[in-house]
Amino acid sequence: MAVLALALVAVPFGLLLFLVQDKWSPLLSVDQGARDDLHAYAIDHTAFVDAMRRLSTIGSAPVYLVLFGGIAAWLAWRRRTRLAIFVVVTMVGNSLLNGLVKLAVERARPVLPDPVAHANGLSFPSGHAESAIVAYGVLLVVFLPALRGAWRALAIGLGAALVAAIGFSRVALGVHFVSDVLAGYALGAAWLAVMITIADPVGWKERRRLRRTDGSSAGGREERGRHGELHELHRRAESGV
Repeated sequence: MAVLALALVAVPFGLLLFLVQDKWSPLLSVDQGARDDLHAYAIDHTAFVDAMRRLSTIGSAPVYLVLFGGIAAWLAWRRRTRLAIFVVVTMVGNSLLNGLVKLAVERARPVLPDPVAHANGLSFPSGHAESAIVAYGVLLVVFLPALRGAWRALAIGLGAALVAAIGFSRVALGVHFVSDVLAGYALGAAWLAVMITIADPVGWKERRRLRRTDGSSAGGREERGRHGELHELHRRAESGV
């Protein structure tokens, strides 16, 4: 199941990488069309640009550093060591992974006349998009088990909305192509799946193992009980009771 989940998110990233490097014209058309249309809207709407900048800031490295540093320290204080290590390694590892992939692909950022925002470095995949899906995924892993009912659905919905909004903001500001953002989502989801599978941060594997063990024990007890009843009936038949 874990391998299947990983494949479902890793294959789209590989496909996007191939299409970007092959300069597939339909994808280029989407990238350039979204870049130009959103830029045309942004240069005439400063409030829109301000909102996009705020969303981009929410999904930035300094914010994550403070947020997840605090969460990891809190978890360590509560002696949730495995979960604290998972948070740190997942977030730091994701940042390193994004940098390595960007260096390997070497895609330049969009070039626009009168840009409304600037960003350093390379473009593919979007670090903000990748970090957003990893960050909010980690938050759900840490806090979702404590939520019940409608609060669970609300947390998942809010996380998904913020991930989508942060990715959109990068295209709207003209610092990434649509394909950069989609690749960031795919790579981030793949990394998160790998880390959850390896680290088992909240003990899902152990719980499943214990359930199987309990089920086997219960089945064994039931089987022994049936054998005992048959033996007793057989004994009574032989003694004429």
